[in-house]
Amino acid sequence: MTASTSGSKNTPKASASKRTPAKSGSGKQTPASARTATPAGADATLDAATGTGEVAPPAPNTTSSAAVARFKPRAATRPRATENAPRPDAERDKAPNDLPGDRFLDREMSWLQFNERVLQLSTDPNVPLLERARFLSIFSSNLDEFFMVRVAGLKRRIAAGLAVRSASGLEPRELLDDLTRASHDLMDLHAGVFQRQVRPALEDEGIQLLKPTQLTEADRQYLRRYFESQVFPVLTPLAVDPAHPFPYISGLSVNLAVLLIDPKTEREHFARVKVPPLLPRMVKLPAGPDEDALYHARFVTLEDVIAEHLDVLFPGMEVHEHFTFRVTRNEDLEVEEDDAENLLTALEKELTRRRFGAAVRLEVADDMDAHVLELLTRELGVSDDEVFRLPEPLDLRGLGDIADLDRSELQWPRFLPKTHPLLAPVERSEAPDILGAMRSSDILLHHPYDSFSTSVQAFVEQAAADPDVLAIKQTLYRTSGNSPIITALIDAAQAGKQVLAVVEIKARFDEENNISWARKLERAGVHVVYGMVGLKTHAKLCLVVRHEGDGIRRYCHVGTGNYNPKTARLYEDLGLLTTDPDVGEDIGRLFNQLSGMAPRAKFKRLLVAPRSVRSGLLERLDACIEAAKSGKKATVSIKVNSIVDEQIIDACYRASQAGVKVNVLVRGICALRPGVPGLSENIEVRSILGRFLEHSRVFIFEIEGREPTVYIGSADMMHRNLDRRVEALVGLTDERQVSTLVDLVAAGMSDETSSWRLDAEGRWHRENLLADGEPKHDYQADLIEAYSKRRRKGRRR
Repeated sequence: MTASTSGSKNTPKASASKRTPAKSGSGKQTPASARTATPAGADATLDAATGTGEVAPPAPNTTSSAAVARFKPRAATRPRATENAPRPDAERDKAPNDLPGDRFLDREMSWLQFNERVLQLSTDPNVPLLERARFLSIFSSNLDEFFMVRVAGLKRRIAAGLAVRSASGLEPRELLDDLTRASHDLMDLHAGVFQRQVRPALEDEGIQLLKPTQLTEADRQYLRRYFESQVFPVLTPLAVDPAHPFPYISGLSVNLAVLLIDPKTEREHFARVKVPPLLPRMVKLPAGPDEDALYHARFVTLEDVIAEHLDVLFPGMEVHEHFTFRVTRNEDLEVEEDDAENLLTALEKELTRRRFGAAVRLEVADDMDAHVLELLTRELGVSDDEVFRLPEPLDLRGLGDIADLDRSELQWPRFLPKTHPLLAPVERSEAPDILGAMRSSDILLHHPYDSFSTSVQAFVEQAAADPDVLAIKQTLYRTSGNSPIITALIDAAQAGKQVLAVVEIKARFDEENNISWARKLERAGVHVVYGMVGLKTHAKLCLVVRHEGDGIRRYCHVGTGNYNPKTARLYEDLGLLTTDPDVGEDIGRLFNQLSGMAPRAKFKRLLVAPRSVRSGLLERLDACIEAAKSGKKATVSIKVNSIVDEQIIDACYRASQAGVKVNVLVRGICALRPGVPGLSENIEVRSILGRFLEHSRVFIFEIEGREPTVYIGSADMMHRNLDRRVEALVGLTDERQVSTLVDLVAAGMSDETSSWRLDAEGRWHRENLLADGEPKHDYQADLIEAYSKRRRKGRRR
């Protein structure tokens, strides 16, 4: 596996034969790939067709990967519905007669399988303990979004009579039943992993999440002062009686349902107390007299702090019982752009409506009384199968705060991204000359291994400060708070440069943030546009126009990830810095389409959705098919977040039938069914999860006797990306960059790399040990080592 670089003869490779032995003992955490075998009886099997599953707890004192579900998607018995998603090519829309009707796995169930793989990482004793807690938090956040968008959207379409049979052959209500049963099982498993595995392991390391009964008198006195000074002033208890209707319960908020007794009348009353979302969810207690503050940390949840002081909120009333609950609402946006005179104003109104979306899930403490639950379900309008009884604490997203504790021995080893050698061939105090380096050669960046701040961010900042730069044009999909990218664009506009920002304000759950930045940019004189009506702008592009000599030169960045310095440290992404005239011309034409009324343009090195990404990739797949039929060896390798599009999948099936080897490295959703005799026996699908979120998209087409064709870009293989978004892929021309990415994907598909493998039945199998019991390679740990070696070699030169 090579680190992504170009222009250097010393491109490092991650060894394919070296093994990293598993470490054990306190303070010696192993990489995610160092796995132990799962004892018999430690797994659970969940069949999505029946919704049944038996969970056996891990044997005592074992290193089980824990009781987690392995979903087997319901086998489709009906042909797919071609009306499920819009597809522009009518001929390709026809289901081929020689392909079976049950060839697609269900996308929604595949997403739940992805989140199950996240849960598996939280059960692995070889993953650092605080990172296991973080994976539990990530699982919760992921599932929240799944209910707010996917489940809510399905329910809305069913209610409106607009839902159609899925591509996997399931009727809408069948699919909803499957998702509900699977979600119940997954949430039960998630709670069990925390209560039976991660929580005890944290306690062994001196990190406790205390229950009220475990508090000392000193703790109670501290919490009383904390409650009175920090919590009580912001609480608003809401009673329910003839004069006070049942209050609105905001989505994802943790709440207390309180039963009160009036001592005078002995009548029972109900009240609701919302846990303030802006206060820390995990309240840290002072270290005890016998505790080392560096290695001991004790927490109590904010809802327990409030519950312990309900008498202060309801003086003169007897607090009979209290229970925690949490509601998830439909928070998907609906903006009719064709009817909106001003998209920004329309979206702001829709964001207000989002807060009042229908409830789609109710989580309650498992000890909640039946009559309280009946009141909540009636007032919130949820059905019995939308109620999830779980042990407290609810909403384990709060474990992210515990995962951030300063306990380096319980976290991934520290990692600092390095500046790409071509941007800084020798170490020096001054910032590297990004534009000068780009004039020398194209530069392939690989984040987070290559520093974002000293490459892409520095590129924009230097362009903003350069007096010879005439214009900067950039797409912005998701940006971070106080983003230096935004600051640089404002500085450029105030310096008199022409600055265009294509802001995608409809980026889900970042809408309010993006509206704020859009307003700020407009006030600074930046030309802000919101893309094209009916299409989200998801492409990751930056164009700098600079006056040089007798003409101009275009400096370009094409990436697979957002211009977000924060996520660039956590997401694995690729980017190309280039001054190639063809790329500059292509990107200039695309920005003209986004900002003006430019006619449809033809592109030289870009594939652009919704016009040419799908057709361009299909054309190259067809070329591999024809080559294989003529007796030449051909290979297609795809690395994406999701692969759902039926036309792309069918082309992969046809390629397999023609003898083309098809490798798919997918992080999340996969509707492709590999390994089916006569259909997909030449297709292999693997998934890698770990320390970094695998986010890059790479498409490789290899034909014997020809140079490989390689594209990188922003598009996943989903209907929304290919039909309803502006996406851009760029073809690579540098042989060393091409070789780098061929090796990168090959390493991810290698049998010696720890990964999950998808079988023909739709089950994912974790393959983390070699035949001799040694751990397989950790893909990301190997890359960290390879990039470190690359840097040391650069210094010696």
